[in-house]
Amino acid sequence: MSTYVLVPGFWLGAWAWERVTGPLREAGHDVHPVTLTGLGDRVHLAGPEVDLETHIQDIVHTVVFADLTEVILVAHSGAGAPVTGAADRIPERVARIVYVDSGPPADGMTQLDLTEPEWRAVVETRVAEEGGGVGYPLPSWEEQERAGASLEGLGEAEREWLASRATPQPYGTMTRPLVLKGGVDALPKTLVACSFPLEQVHALIASGHPFFAALAGPEWSFASVPTGHWPMFSKPEETAAALAALAG
Repeated sequence: MSTYVLVPGFWLGAWAWERVTGPLREAGHDVHPVTLTGLGDRVHLAGPEVDLETHIQDIVHTVVFADLTEVILVAHSGAGAPVTGAADRIPERVARIVYVDSGPPADGMTQLDLTEPEWRAVVETRVAEEGGGVGYPLPSWEEQERAGASLEGLGEAEREWLASRATPQPYGTMTRPLVLKGGVDALPKTLVACSFPLEQVHALIASGHPFFAALAGPEWSFASVPTGHWPMFSKPEETAAALAALAG
């Protein structure tokens, strides 16, 4: 059996994996869902000092203090940056990195660098006006779609569940650059494509698209859970099965 560390994307805590952890544990796997500082049940720790480095250390400490090895380290969406940073720090403990509708930012990039200029202005305004300059509140569903986040499979009940427990994303996690030292480079990696069909992903890789070109390396493999951007809500059992297929 395998050991999984599950890291949720923006606005979410460990609670987001509730419908995924069950099937994995029933299959005999050791599963550690993570709540990053300032989010979910750790929202009381939010503040201007919480940044990408904080979240990298959250993941590193989860692995090291539980003495986990051969970890399948899973990143959903915006967790791609802290997961990549954590794996770069402790590559000897990581068996594979899995990016669920996510990907690895390049060295020196920030999360805001991945957004279009128009949307970046929207984010900055919302942080200033609604987040007290410290947090980025969950956008409306209409805003999510305009930003390119597919809502496929996310019904009314799932949207209400997500929105009722979402907490503002610490803004420092979006503005601090990712610093890598090469430890992550050779680790096996898997993309679980959700809102992009695999055919489109491979076409983007072949075209040299700046966000996909890095996925051309031999360390990459690919899986698919066709749904929207939040597969742990829209297709939890299929998400668990895709992760379980990477075990061992």
